[in-house]
Amino acid sequence: MHTHTNDTAAISNGHGLVGGNSVGTSAGGSVGAGGGRGGVGAGGSTEGKIRCIFLSEFDATAGCKISCQVPDNYISKDVFDAINVYIIPKQHLQRCILTVNAMDVKIVGYPVGIQDQQKYVRNAFLFNLCFVCDSRARSVQYEPVVKKLSEYLIMMEEESCFLSREDDKRRLQNIFETVLRDLNERKVATIVEGDNTIHLKIVMHKPDPPPVKDHMVPLLLANLRDAPLDNWDLTTQQILPYINGINHVARIAAEADVETDLVKSCIQNLVYYGVVQLLPILKYSNVYMTQNLKHLIQSSALSGACRKYVALRPDKTLPSVQRIFQFYASMTHGVTLRAICQRLSPHQNNIDERRMVIFGLQHRFIRCIHKYPVFTGSVPSGRQKMYTGLISFDEICCKTGLSPSTIERDIEKDTNVTVIWK
Repeated sequence: MHTHTNDTAAISNGHGLVGGNSVGTSAGGSVGAGGGRGGVGAGGSTEGKIRCIFLSEFDATAGCKISCQVPDNYISKDVFDAINVYIIPKQHLQRCILTVNAMDVKIVGYPVGIQDQQKYVRNAFLFNLCFVCDSRARSVQYEPVVKKLSEYLIMMEEESCFLSREDDKRRLQNIFETVLRDLNERKVATIVEGDNTIHLKIVMHKPDPPPVKDHMVPLLLANLRDAPLDNWDLTTQQILPYINGINHVARIAAEADVETDLVKSCIQNLVYYGVVQLLPILKYSNVYMTQNLKHLIQSSALSGACRKYVALRPDKTLPSVQRIFQFYASMTHGVTLRAICQRLSPHQNNIDERRMVIFGLQHRFIRCIHKYPVFTGSVPSGRQKMYTGLISFDEICCKTGLSPSTIERDIEKDTNVTVIWK
């Protein structure tokens, strides 16, 4: 975020800050020409409503002015006069999102210049549609809406001089009132003006998920397989049949015959939209720890869903909550999944232990305790270079193509390697 005195403004166009006495790199909420999926505000920025929508234009006589504003006078004349040089900027800043954070407000605009020597006094009509938020509010989610609504107004102006004619200012105010109310209340708005219709929607931006690695296991959180494949890109169509909560990324890439980097990008995108969750590789040598297990007992809906999900034979009597709870409660440090299965015989109780682990990880009843080998000698060689304490057994197995038992035997023989569980 940026802090400014009353005589200093910061303007961001996606490349940096320009103007006033404050020049620096754009951060967090002050993002122009916004990109990708990111855009989480920094410095304590908050989700905020649109406080005002206004249209500024350059008048041949009066200069830069606000010609329409909802609610009226939210941006006072004093505030506007202090920052109007950034609202109607030079030509090289036109047709891109600009964010001005000054005078306790944050203004997101899309300045436009329409050239026409016959229609306009100064051979061009300069205007800027702006959304106003609180100065510490996150505003990147409004950028696509501002641009789309501006393009709609450009079309209306070119067709019928909708913006430059004073007679249409009341209609424009009605549009702004509808957009302000509907976007704040429902995050969507529809404007119908003559034969022209526009649909606006605020899409909340989230931070990019962490990079997807070869050893991670994607689990579908929604039943996407029933959706028509035409709704998905080609990579998603190819890998979707292999996403089952068991296959890791490298195996999915191999079986689907798709380049690993493409699979990673595709899965990261699905994680971003909340339809895939990443889990550790399921191995019988894994050790799990319980957490928040009480929720399984307290919620009848959750326990019912768990009984159906973990059933080995859904057509038979579903496993009891007590048996499921006993299985989860047996997970503790130093006890492998194999040892628990040998002791409790889940198949005899109609329990699929793999689906039970997946359900527990998905709902965060349990977490996997990972092993990280650390080389404590002087000069590492070969695989010892991977034993940094930052790379887990799963990742090492995927990178080397070796089984966990092979890696474990190597480590047991090597007195210079210690294993950390975390």
